[in-house]
Amino acid sequence: MNFEHKIVPLASLDSLPKTPEKKVVLVGGCFDIFHYGHHIFLQKARSAGDKLIVLLESDEYIASVKKKQPVHTQQQRSEILAALEYVDLVVLLPYFNDPNEDYRVIVEKIKPQIIAYTSGDRQVRRKKEFAQMVHGTTYEVPYLSSFSSSQLITYAPIFRD
Repeated sequence: MNFEHKIVPLASLDSLPKTPEKKVVLVGGCFDIFHYGHHIFLQKARSAGDKLIVLLESDEYIASVKKKQPVHTQQQRSEILAALEYVDLVVLLPYFNDPNEDYRVIVEKIKPQIIAYTSGDRQVRRKKEFAQMVHGTTYEVPYLSSFSSSQLITYAPIFRD
């Protein structure tokens, strides 16, 4: 099956049809090595609303901010996410020079009713501010510490084409 209709570049965000009758949940992340913790996070985030939009970080973001090379390209990661029935839209993010301002603009465009995050998220204060800015709320999903990409990379061999 082809789910590419669920994958859009950031520049296309303005041209997407608005769905005011739906409660939109917004999440963001890298989702580089998709695992059970990601699955539960996205599933719980989606259960808080009617539509789940995922802001997907760029390969450059992973390399420069996370200080590691991505295992999967942004396109590969977007296809994995788009194949999930509980993900309604994946937005491909470029690398931002001014992330606070750029994310603020994105949130103002999407106007989500809910911004979901995992417990322990270092950006929780900013996410709460953005949610308040668009008269939304935040939703905290418990972090599953036994599932992390870093642990998978450390304890499992990596295979590449």
